[in-house]
Amino acid sequence: METLWTKTDSAAPRPPLYGDTEAEVAVIGGGMAGILTALLLHERGVRAVVLEAGRVGSGTTSCTTAKITSQHGAIYAGLIERFGREKAQQYARANQRAVESYARVVKQYDIGCDFEKTDAILYSHAHEEVMRREAEAAQSLGLTASFTNRLALPLRISGAVRFTEQAQFHPLKFLSAIADELTIYENTPVRRLEKGAAVTDRGVIRADAFAVATHFPFLNKHGSYFLKLYQQRSYVLALENAPALRGMYLDERENGLSFREYDGRLILGGGGHRTGHEGGGWNALEQFAKTHYPDARITHRWAAQDCMSLDGVPYIGRYSAMTPNLYVASGFNKWGMTTSMVAAQLLTDIITGKKSPYEAVFSPSRSMLHAQLGVNAVEAVKNLLTVSPRRCSHLGCALKWNPQERSWDCPCHGSRFEENGRLIDNPATKNLRSH
Repeated sequence: METLWTKTDSAAPRPPLYGDTEAEVAVIGGGMAGILTALLLHERGVRAVVLEAGRVGSGTTSCTTAKITSQHGAIYAGLIERFGREKAQQYARANQRAVESYARVVKQYDIGCDFEKTDAILYSHAHEEVMRREAEAAQSLGLTASFTNRLALPLRISGAVRFTEQAQFHPLKFLSAIADELTIYENTPVRRLEKGAAVTDRGVIRADAFAVATHFPFLNKHGSYFLKLYQQRSYVLALENAPALRGMYLDERENGLSFREYDGRLILGGGGHRTGHEGGGWNALEQFAKTHYPDARITHRWAAQDCMSLDGVPYIGRYSAMTPNLYVASGFNKWGMTTSMVAAQLLTDIITGKKSPYEAVFSPSRSMLHAQLGVNAVEAVKNLLTVSPRRCSHLGCALKWNPQERSWDCPCHGSRFEENGRLIDNPATKNLRSH
């Protein structure tokens, strides 16, 4: 499935790791979070090496809609209620700082990635008061947010929240440029971690610290990520000959529509649902495009998969209390581009011994007592007891057939496999056994 980004990027391949090597920090995962972490460590004078199971940026990063924004849905009023004003402000500042840091990196390294400052707008069809409350909450935390009820979309809305000084870009052009500064081994999956060493198929890398940026953490023994995370699918179309659109737009509803423009194409997203559950695929997007943009032509279609946390805040920091010198970044809740920079900055601070004001709010060891924990547990038990011709190689859950994408999907933790059993998405690390 070729995305708009993979179609328009031509990064050269990098060789796998052959033999043994050493580094101060080994970063596992070559998506946006892993590469940015290695870059910021490199800027601090830390010798970091990246180990990527496939190609750099070939996973979740290649499927993003590539919005860089501190506007993360209707989140800030809820953060203030659940976490208190101080932690909500830490979250807001960390993400707006990330937006500004992208601009710094683009300028410093002279990266041609179509980076563009623009507004990010969250809209609602029926909840004006929710939008007003969200705008007020964001303003109170220092963000450039305001309420509006006028949008350049073919939709009736009751209200919206506009954030200024946000950005959009071509993620793989950006990633390719910063990756050139680093030592990276592609096609080098890490099979296991031992004391001070990451074991791969062709060699071992010894390091003082390890940062796991593999989308869904692959170590089940620590951190309880198989309970703290679940995954969602969502769908994207790129449309040629649609009306020009300035800004980035998002429906407040979980399965609502997303809009942005790139290189004269409209990027239309939506249709979110839990992986392994029935979803409409691209059908709703195609119908919307046919109705509202009858002269447009679909040039690309793809799907994204995102890790969702229990409380709407990512897990960034120490992998667990029992694993010194092991760190993690996951649960980006569909805001992977901005959160990748947040993760890189926070992990770099922790690894280099610098105190960060954002450590507490993103701590992976914070309370798990949220309603979503019960939903995740019930989903796991139900599917462990379900009879199925295919079972996930991760923890043995029954797989569900996805007819839209012709894949076997795990409702428990979101692993996905091709029809022939070849692994597509983690946390599973092995193909299905042949029948």
